[in-house]
Amino acid sequence: MPIRETFWNIPHWAEIAQYIAALLTAILFIAGITRRVLRWRRGRPEKRSGHFWSRIGSLVTQVLGQKRTLDEKFPGIMHFSIFWGMLVLAAGTALATIDWDVTHLFFGFQILKGSVYVVFELMLDLLGLLVVLGLGMAIYRRYISRPARLQNFPVKKLAGDDTYVLVMLAFITLSGYLTEGLRLAVMRPDWAAWSPIGNAIASLFLSLGDPTNQTLHLVIWGLHIVTAFGVLISLPFTKLFHIFSVPLNIYFRSLEPAGALRAANMDGGMGVKEWTQFTWKQLLDFEACTRCGRCQDVCPAYASAQVLSPRNMMVKLDDHLWEKKPRALHGEVVLADELWACTTCRACVQVCPAFIDHVTTFVDLRRHLVDQGKMDQMLQDALSNLGRYGNSFGQSDRMRAKWTMGLQPPVKDARREEVEYLWFVGDYASYNATLTDVTRKTAEVFQKLGLNFGILYESERNSGNDVRRVGEEGLFEMLADKNSQVLSRCKFQTLITTDPHSYNTLKNEYPANGNGRYPVLHYSELLDQLIAAGKLKFSKKLGYKVTYHDPCYLGRYNGVYDAPRRVIEATGCELVEMPRHRERGFCCGAGGGRIWMEEKEVKERPSESRIREAVGLEGVQMFVVACPKDLTMFRDAVKTTGNEQRLEVKDLIDLVAEAL
Repeated sequence: MPIRETFWNIPHWAEIAQYIAALLTAILFIAGITRRVLRWRRGRPEKRSGHFWSRIGSLVTQVLGQKRTLDEKFPGIMHFSIFWGMLVLAAGTALATIDWDVTHLFFGFQILKGSVYVVFELMLDLLGLLVVLGLGMAIYRRYISRPARLQNFPVKKLAGDDTYVLVMLAFITLSGYLTEGLRLAVMRPDWAAWSPIGNAIASLFLSLGDPTNQTLHLVIWGLHIVTAFGVLISLPFTKLFHIFSVPLNIYFRSLEPAGALRAANMDGGMGVKEWTQFTWKQLLDFEACTRCGRCQDVCPAYASAQVLSPRNMMVKLDDHLWEKKPRALHGEVVLADELWACTTCRACVQVCPAFIDHVTTFVDLRRHLVDQGKMDQMLQDALSNLGRYGNSFGQSDRMRAKWTMGLQPPVKDARREEVEYLWFVGDYASYNATLTDVTRKTAEVFQKLGLNFGILYESERNSGNDVRRVGEEGLFEMLADKNSQVLSRCKFQTLITTDPHSYNTLKNEYPANGNGRYPVLHYSELLDQLIAAGKLKFSKKLGYKVTYHDPCYLGRYNGVYDAPRRVIEATGCELVEMPRHRERGFCCGAGGGRIWMEEKEVKERPSESRIREAVGLEGVQMFVVACPKDLTMFRDAVKTTGNEQRLEVKDLIDLVAEAL
């Protein structure tokens, strides 16, 4: 059968009108896309080139394969069905048009004929059903089950935008089926059974007969075409634009280490005061947001009933780009309390199917607040202490190594003698009186293992990881410079730390590490290596039933998940995972400088939520951490939740020391 059957009952004037409409649609579509691109170009330049094949691979897995979208079953299948169904239907329509109006008219041959045409009809019929399934799931989810993350948008017009998309896609799909069914009802081809959905619809219209069915066919075909062109025109102006913005955002995502924060913009003051100071990639981030709310669901600040919702931030920033009467970015669009609520845990970035980098945007906005001195008094005091003393506790640098007193043999001074391992201890492990017992125990374990290690004593300064994420770029550079100078004068092979925050910035942001002079290890990695090499052997099996908390700056930022777990299991403990673990681990609430800030009224602190999660695990006796800040936060949380008798918070080194 010829492909002309597809265009049966369509008069020549209608075909001509269709192509005129297609030309006008293309012009309006290009104008809309150009409008978006010109808006992005108003942002600051940022290099996002290189690694071509890695970027193409991401497009294949994340756009075509929908890998991250499918992390959540129901919405993943829903989106996958709509995406692939509409993609194949659009491609099929384009192929049929080209086959008749190009290859047939100009070159005298057709692809879609005979058995090829029959298979083509069957494929489009079934893929259309996939779209109907996906749209049905979307309608159920948005208007019946109504998950909280799809409600209460800060920009009211967005609800109508979502409805428009669903209605238009549904009408295109259903009108396409009706057009096909009416065609089959009149023509009655012998291959009709190969179009099962269309054939079933045709049976409903057989009794009407001709010319009624032909008239209905022409009318519905016309509505179908008009709707399709309407959707194409609206692509650059509605939520449907994510068809383009999301693949672009995935392609141009940063391929730098997750823990390497970009330096501050110094043009016109520190950070971002108005939207044109964002980079073009950040503006693309805002445009790529599909408002799915996955980021909101995993945000510790949002869970504790603070004002921050990463979803709402992206929505408000995107809307701000297009305001006819722009409001002030700070104070009117974005509130300071929203920015200070962020723990920079990166959970939002980890789950976003559009690969939006919320944290970098939040930090850039914070930088302006710091530049203007708009922060609470506790944070101001901490930054002042860090600038004056090199630690947030405001204590003399001579007190930094007080915890070493009485240790035999004395801990080596890495500034004066060569060591294999230089231990960057960090502020909390050095100064916090409730943690120095764990710090001493770590040193004792290292000594028992015969490690040749030393520390920097009073020359060590805060690494600056959280200082930078608070937004104090100048102070970060000063701390990093002082530490780098000291490190450059020491002779050692490996830098180790018990603090994931220090680990992250030493590994990813210090210039001294950029030339590959030395590796940086978290102590869990070091212990794991020693176990694997047979240099760390335990004399007894502990037999405790424990759970483990993944520090954000060790796990999500640096991908260290297995090493601490292997160490726990090597001590003879049974590890029971919490529901939220590894990549989906839940933040303690201390990161991003939050540990230095005043606590607002909250429903439940993230650390308390985490302890309740652990208490719900049957038979678990210990809550194991691998971060000094975690030890502080969770020891407090077991008290405030009344679980001191139920659960004991232990550092990983406690298990190692006991098993030795």
